[in-house]
Amino acid sequence: MRIVLLGAPGAGKGTQCKRIVARYGLMHLSSGDILRQERAAGTELGQKAQNYMDSGALVPDDIIVKMMASAIKKTPEAGLILDGFPRTVNQAVALDESLACNGRRIDAVLNLRVDDPVVFERLTGRRSCPQCGAVYHVKNLKPKVDGRCDNDGAELIQRSDDSREVVTNRLKTYRLQTKPVVDYYKKNNTVYDIDANEDADHVASLVFENLDALVSV
Repeated sequence: MRIVLLGAPGAGKGTQCKRIVARYGLMHLSSGDILRQERAAGTELGQKAQNYMDSGALVPDDIIVKMMASAIKKTPEAGLILDGFPRTVNQAVALDESLACNGRRIDAVLNLRVDDPVVFERLTGRRSCPQCGAVYHVKNLKPKVDGRCDNDGAELIQRSDDSREVVTNRLKTYRLQTKPVVDYYKKNNTVYDIDANEDADHVASLVFENLDALVSV
C-alpha cells in the first residue's frame, strides 16, 4: 500500500504517520526529516535547500524530487507512506511517473484538514531536543523538567521554522502551492478528507477507518 499524507504545517502528519506505520507495516518517508538529514550531512542538495527551509519557503522541485526519488527506491515491497511530499502538482506528477515506471501507483491520499488557530498553537508551542530530536510542547507535551529533554537533559529549542513569522509564511505557501495537489489527486478519486482539529487519538481513528476499508477491498 502506497499512501500520500497531505495537510498544512501542524496538521499532525508526522504523528499520524508513525501510527499508520505501526498498524500497517509501511515505511515512513518524511521529506522534512530527509531534508534536515541532508542539510546536517552537508551534502550538495542539503546546502542548496538550507536557505529555503530557514525562511519557511518550499524547496525547489528539482531538489526535493531528487532527494525523495532516492529514498523511495529503498522502500520495501510492503509499501510506504509519504509525509510532506509531494507539495506541488509538479512533484505529484513526477512521483506518479516514477511509480508508473515500476508498475506502481498511489493507493490513497489522506488530506488532514486543520484550522489556522490550531496550527499556530501547535507549532509555536513546539520545542525540540537538538541532541536526540525528541519533540515536546509547552502546553500539551511538557518535559519532566521544564526546558530540558527527558532523554538526555539537553536544553530544548524552538526550531527556526516554528516561529510565528515563519509559520505564517508556511501557511501562505501551503495555500498557494500545496493545496492544488489535493485537487490533482481528487481527479483520481484517491483523496480521503480527515478532520485533524481534534486530538491525535481521534484523528487516528478516522484515518484507520478509511485505510482498513481500503485494505479489505
